[in-house]
Parts: sequence; structure tokens; C-alpha cells
Amino acid sequence: MISIAHIINPVKAKEGSELFIAQPIVFESMRKAKAFATLLDVKLFSAQYGEDTEIVPDDFQKTQNLEKAIQINGKKKLPLIKDILQRLYESSTAEYFIYTNTDIIVLPQFYETVAKIIEQGYDTFIINRRRIPKIYNSVNDLPFIYSDIGKSHPGFDCFVFKRELFPKFTLGEICVGIPFVEATLMHNLFAHAQKCKLFDNLHLTTHIGMNVMPKRDEEYYLHNRKEFEKIKKELQPLLSVKKMPYAEYSFLTRTFKKALNPAIFTMMNLELEKKTIGEKISFLWNEIRFRLLKK
Repeated sequence: MISIAHIINPVKAKEGSELFIAQPIVFESMRKAKAFATLLDVKLFSAQYGEDTEIVPDDFQKTQNLEKAIQINGKKKLPLIKDILQRLYESSTAEYFIYTNTDIIVLPQFYETVAKIIEQGYDTFIINRRRIPKIYNSVNDLPFIYSDIGKSHPGFDCFVFKRELFPKFTLGEICVGIPFVEATLMHNLFAHAQKCKLFDNLHLTTHIGMNVMPKRDEEYYLHNRKEFEKIKKELQPLLSVKKMPYAEYSFLTRTFKKALNPAIFTMMNLELEKKTIGEKISFLWNEIRFRLLKK
């Protein structure tokens, strides 16, 4: 039986805010998906600050309260992704871990489909969400939320990976809720995986709100950007074109897709392509040399 541990970071959101509306729907969607997956061992976890414990449902296993945070100029404090995943690593022995953003709703077949993908030999993968309009605001809307196909979204917010990979990750001081957290997780997953893939055409997760690029806080953005530059230096030698998203496409198509995706960086991608071309030329030259020597 495949064992899965899924963690999110619930927050006591301000009444009337988008997260205040979304979180109860997220909680219920995860419960329903767990109930649907009768042949799997699925456990739901939360990583939260002490002041947020009261909003965590009783059927979610609360990990040890988060302590560290990035807080700039007295603004809201944001937890580190490494602390959230460390809490899960310490609390669960499940074979596979899942991390999703706190506003990501899962469909009933979510865990069943994740298990089927795992059975195909993938040790890490990312599932892109669909986005639906802000006409849904209640748990009672779940049947309509499930039924609304919505539109695609390029961002990464659902990550599945083997538990044994986590100690290899380089996550720095990246905080959640800010750009570069998705890039950090994606590059770590694809650097250390044996078999990985981006699934960007499955209707398994959804998000209320049609925005593709929400407004960002520049100070937190710059913090994460600086942290990612450090992380990138460590991970780049472990990356290759064949392990990155869109590897199944031709050079022109995958380069175009990567250029449009905000979590994939053009210069870094071109360096990987250059490395691949160099390896192919070297291989071809050696083949020619050895064949000439045999004559």
C-alpha cells in the first residue's frame, strides 16, 4: 500500500480575505479526497504558528509549531519552506510527501491519481492547478468547484516527492507565499530525482481566482530572489535538460514554453541547453574517431 503524507501551512486569515474564504474549502476537499482513496494510506498534516492552531481541523495532524519567520519592517511574518517540510519529515514515515499552497483545492480523485503516477516510476512530480472564477465562497460550492474546468495556470504549487529525497534539498531561507518558493522546490525536485515530470494538463487541483501574476511585496520578493541565487549555484551542476519541465518537447517548443513560465529562468535554461549540445557533439566526435581507428 502506497503511503502519502500531505502537509499545508494554515493561517488564521483576516475575515473576508481570499484565504479566509478558501481555507475551509481546501480542508474539506482534502478530507473528501482522503476518503475517496480507500486503498491508500493518506495522512493530512499541518505546519502552523502557535497563534494559528485554533483554525487547524482536528483531523489534521498538527506538527510542532513553527517558530522561525522572515519578517521585514514589521509586516506579516512568513514561514520558511524548509521548516514546513522538516516538520513533515520528523512527523511522518510515509514513502511520499506532498506539499501544496494553503489555497489549493484538491479534487476527489487527487490522491488516487497521485498513486497511479507513482506506480509509473516517478519519484518526484509537479501538478499544475486550474483556476476558476471568484463566484465560489463556501464548502457547499464544492460540487460546482469540482465541475468547473476553469483555465490553466503556469505556476507550480503542488509538489510530490519521495521522502528519502528531502535531506538532499537545498532550501536556504526561502519563505512561502512569495515568488521563488515554487522555483526553489521545482529545481530541488528535478535536480535530485531519478524520474520526474511536470503534469500541466491534469484536472486534479484548482484555485479560486483567475489571476496569473498576483501583486507582490517587493521587499519579500527581493529576499527570496537573493536566497534563490545562492541555491541555484548549488543545484545547477545537478540539473540537465532531460530532467527539466517540458523535456519531452523539441528544442524550439520547450525553449518557448520555458521562456513563458515565470518559475523557469531563461539564462539558466540556455546554459543547460548549451551543456547538452556540448555533450552531444563530444559523443558524436568520439564515435567518429573510434570508427576511423577501427578501419
